[in-house]
Amino acid sequence: MEKSKLPRRFRVYLPLIILYVIMVFVLPRSPKFAYDYKKGSPWMYETLVAQFDFPLLKTDAQYQSEREKAGSGIIPVFRYAPEVAAKAEDRLTVADFGKYSGVKPALVAALETVYSKGVITDASYLDVQLNETIYVQKDRRAAKVPVSEIYTVSAANDLLLSVMCDTLAPAVADSLSANVLADLIVPDLNFDQQMTELIHDQSVSNVSRTQGVVKAGQVLVSNGELVTAEIEQLLDSYKEEYGNSVGYNGAPAIQWLGNALIALLLVVILFFAIYFCNYHIFDQYNKYLYVLLLFTLSAVASSVVAMTDPSYFYLVPFTLIALYLLAFFTKRLVFIVYFISLLPMLIVAPEGVELFVIYLTAGVIGIYVFDYFNKGWLQFVTALIVFVVMVVVWTAFRFVDGVEGIGSYRVVWNMALGALMSVAGYPLIYLFEKMFMLVSTSKLVELSDTSNTLLRLLADKAPGTFQHSLQVMNLADAVARAVDANVPLVRAAALYHDIGKISNPQCFTENETPGIKYHEGLSPKESAQEIIRHVSDGLALADKHNIPDVLKEFIQSHHGTTCTAYFLNQYLNAGGDPDDVSEFYYKGVNPVTKEQVILMFCDAVEAASRSLKDYSAESISNLVERIINGKADEGQLSDSDISLREVTKIKEVLKSYLQQMYHSRVSYPKRASRAVK
Repeated sequence: MEKSKLPRRFRVYLPLIILYVIMVFVLPRSPKFAYDYKKGSPWMYETLVAQFDFPLLKTDAQYQSEREKAGSGIIPVFRYAPEVAAKAEDRLTVADFGKYSGVKPALVAALETVYSKGVITDASYLDVQLNETIYVQKDRRAAKVPVSEIYTVSAANDLLLSVMCDTLAPAVADSLSANVLADLIVPDLNFDQQMTELIHDQSVSNVSRTQGVVKAGQVLVSNGELVTAEIEQLLDSYKEEYGNSVGYNGAPAIQWLGNALIALLLVVILFFAIYFCNYHIFDQYNKYLYVLLLFTLSAVASSVVAMTDPSYFYLVPFTLIALYLLAFFTKRLVFIVYFISLLPMLIVAPEGVELFVIYLTAGVIGIYVFDYFNKGWLQFVTALIVFVVMVVVWTAFRFVDGVEGIGSYRVVWNMALGALMSVAGYPLIYLFEKMFMLVSTSKLVELSDTSNTLLRLLADKAPGTFQHSLQVMNLADAVARAVDANVPLVRAAALYHDIGKISNPQCFTENETPGIKYHEGLSPKESAQEIIRHVSDGLALADKHNIPDVLKEFIQSHHGTTCTAYFLNQYLNAGGDPDDVSEFYYKGVNPVTKEQVILMFCDAVEAASRSLKDYSAESISNLVERIINGKADEGQLSDSDISLREVTKIKEVLKSYLQQMYHSRVSYPKRASRAVK
């Protein structure tokens, strides 16, 4: 249980070297604005003087207000149709007025007056009556026309009717109007929606984002001066122009050296995070490469977004890194690696601190809630929670900056899309599982289903062993949760660790048929070999049924290199040669990971507890101490990374669990022999 030394194999460092080279090239080589400031806070740096001319930007509220004003003041455009007036005059000229034809010249004159001004529909007039003017497009030229001078269809008909009423009786005029003038008036001005929208868009787009120019040499803010809204706008404008226009003015070698040092720092931090959290990942090369890949993806994504459009930082689902890690590792390692994976964003993003806090908070909450919402549609609940957390943290930063309201809805929309993409992108975990030959948490849960073929075979052929495995699983589950081990892994391992007993179930006491003593007639050496063989038989069955390698390691290590004590003692008591005892020892390997140690302890303690005659707290405590201390004395923990504190915690959990499992029951009183009426 001593602390491991740094790995000496070159293959551990080769991927780090490749990662380092990638980091050097992806880190941005343009200068970053070196000042952080908040409205209402004092300027903590030296007096800042503009080094170049730059445009003064309008505030977002001012810019949006001007765009809305420009859009609302658009004059509608109507397209003129000259053929309409000609057709109306022709119809009126040939119309039969009978004996009242004397009124026709006056009507023709009135019709010419109407169409000289223009006619629109009554509905169009209602839409434009608030406008003082409209544009009338004639011969590819648009002229402004007062709305008050234009006729509607109804107004034009009323004018013609009044002309007839001037010379004819009202009844006659009404009759002629209904028979001769019906549908005579047709609008010659038609609303051109496409042209109106085009003018609207042009007017809005023509609103300038700037409101003047600040000259080089002007003092922007002095040391200790309070950053007001006006000063903040000056600094924001200067910062944006600085990022767009200022190039690196120093020696290129110095810039490359800076990037190289930052890249080295990030790679070293990642290496030691793995070293301190789970040293044995270096031995599980596929897991090691997987962690480095996820870190690389996060770093590359951060750099690419920073160099293109920083607003897309809210769109990229960085929380997926945490979920991808959570599928294969414990939360302790996941949190540390996820934290480090966000460091490139902190370095390269314009609002690095804000983004770092947002994604760190969302990722940590996502890691926690994913335990409860990870199946089917419930993953959308996780996405919703992550989205809400991001919005809350982002809004908190807006309040700190003195911004009231939600501000930019584009940012919130990007957050929502990013949260949804975290759900859409999660199935890629199965691709990573195949690519890196890993076993995900969902796969372990699937393997733990007792209806699986191999577990059903164990239950049918070795029911006693199956019950033992279930008890070991429950014990291991409780212990793993107490010491922050991989619970799904240790549960699956507990179910499969004794599958080798399927080949010869009667050899083991838990499966013995009453009246049959399998070991009668066998020598202690033969019996020991029969017992020991269940490890190799288990590995063979695991190969046959395509059980993942990570579970095979548990089969091989759950007895380590211990001996079959019962038969060894029997052999020695019968006068056997103490120097010829190798056949009584398992040829396995000592447990390496914390989970393998947990399974060894739980397996041994559960089996030994069945031989207890007294299940008092003292008896159970002595059993647990004897078993675990015995394993340590035999050197079974020499290759593991488990700490003494964790071993002590494991003892406490095992004692408590066994006391509850073997609790005494109340004796039921016997019913009196007299009849009950």
